[in-house]
Amino acid sequence: MAEQNLIASNATRRAVDMASHNPIRRFLTATELDTRLLGMVGALVIIWIAFNLFSGGLFLTPRNLWNLSVQTASVAVMATGMVLVIVTRNIDLSVGSILGFAAMIMGVLQAEILPQMLGFSHPGIWVLALLAGILVGGGIGLLHGVIIAYFKVPAFIVTLGGFLVWRGAAWWVTRGRTVAPMDQTFQLIGGGPAGAIGMVPSWIVAALACIAIVAVIALGRRQRRRFSFSLRPLWAEATLASLGCGAVLAAVAVANAYPWPIRIAERYAAENNIPIPEGGLFISHGIAIPVLIAVAVGVVMTFITNRTRFGRYVFAMGGNPEAADLAGINTRWVTVKIFVLMGALVGIASAISVARLNAATNALGTLDELYVIAAAVIGGTSLSGGVGTIAGAMLGALVMQSLQSGMVLVGIDSPLQSIVVGLVLVFAVWLDTLYRRKSN
Repeated sequence: MAEQNLIASNATRRAVDMASHNPIRRFLTATELDTRLLGMVGALVIIWIAFNLFSGGLFLTPRNLWNLSVQTASVAVMATGMVLVIVTRNIDLSVGSILGFAAMIMGVLQAEILPQMLGFSHPGIWVLALLAGILVGGGIGLLHGVIIAYFKVPAFIVTLGGFLVWRGAAWWVTRGRTVAPMDQTFQLIGGGPAGAIGMVPSWIVAALACIAIVAVIALGRRQRRRFSFSLRPLWAEATLASLGCGAVLAAVAVANAYPWPIRIAERYAAENNIPIPEGGLFISHGIAIPVLIAVAVGVVMTFITNRTRFGRYVFAMGGNPEAADLAGINTRWVTVKIFVLMGALVGIASAISVARLNAATNALGTLDELYVIAAAVIGGTSLSGGVGTIAGAMLGALVMQSLQSGMVLVGIDSPLQSIVVGLVLVFAVWLDTLYRRKSN
């Protein structure tokens, strides 16, 4: 009875608070949507519309949006790890160089070493190469983490040194030689007509995602009731579910609207004895495999940050390092694990980049560290520590890639692109400063 009275009291208080606000504020209060995340979504919409107008309608096409999603995947994967690094008031300037070094290792293994050991077209080549890339990234992260945590060298200096060391090491592996081609199965990780799952599986994934969204909202409501927390109105829960499912269905519809190139579709039809209709054969790409990998990484990283002891320790360290030490958290070991995780994520991103290019080059990963840091900061991760979200960082990666892709599409020179990216990064940090000042 006491529990029911508490729930009723919380609901009454929420209703009174909502009634005193304007409709927009009342909607945000009821749905508990993150205003910073909404601001980013609004900025992304403005960017897309602006580039679509300046490009003569070329930006908002299924082809460009599909390619945009693939281009965003590797940076988004690394940005999820950068959130944890920055939340603990550290930085990692070496991710681009680690990506290049891991790419060279995977390239040499696939193109030169493993075929001689196992034979060409052996099904285990791509698996071993992928594992090697992830282990190399994780191993480098372990080295950086130990130096930072146990030798007390600032992360800025350690990763700046790593930025130089691993870029040089990437060149040293092949003495500047480009390594290609990659294993055919490995290439699927990078996207392309074969590196996508097609129309029907894409709709199945969309249906499963919608079910998961509804289930998460329902589970959250159940947990709130269990611990006597205030409940969101049912209409707010339904609105959140509708928005989430609508976004998923819209994204899948765009992916399915992008067909295979005509010649590839015709060759596929000839190989499989498929008649070609008068209007041509339409074979949908569907969701690209690198996008699925990025989404899976985002889900796992969100679970780690929100639902595990490790995640709680990370944010406790970022919010107040001294208090975290006094609370008995082994902050040094947590720091090591953060950098190991960051390195492993760089290994995954490296695989996506190599597979997409179908080659390992010395230029791979150049300036990626800036895009990854910018994505995390634009996504709401505070350089002062203690604040950040995985979803925000991934959305920030999409914003950064949209800017870069749009500027290329409208013919803006590369130096001016760098200027724009730098200005956007400074602007994002300034907004974060204002937001924190207002919150305090």
